[in-house]
Amino acid sequence: MSVPDKTARLRVVVSGDVQGVGFRYFVADHARDAGLAGWVLNQPDGAVECVAEGPREALEELLRVIERGPTSAAVGHVEAEWSEAAGDAPAGFEIRW
Repeated sequence: MSVPDKTARLRVVVSGDVQGVGFRYFVADHARDAGLAGWVLNQPDGAVECVAEGPREALEELLRVIERGPTSAAVGHVEAEWSEAAGDAPAGFEIRW
């Protein structure tokens, strides 16, 4: 019997040319495909913030995807914070406005 991945929480803030280029949709599509819960949001300062919960391995893959970004974006800086899952993420993965 295999042991399931431990659930974790990942908060990422991405700066660069990341708004108005489909970045939130890119993140949400990957997060949904991975079965992660959480949200992604444009910040007033031009950054994009993402909070996701799920298996650590899936979150690590999401972080790699975020660091790369869609071809229309230019990722400048990625700040990632790891913690234990809080269990307060929405069911599914939301794009917030």
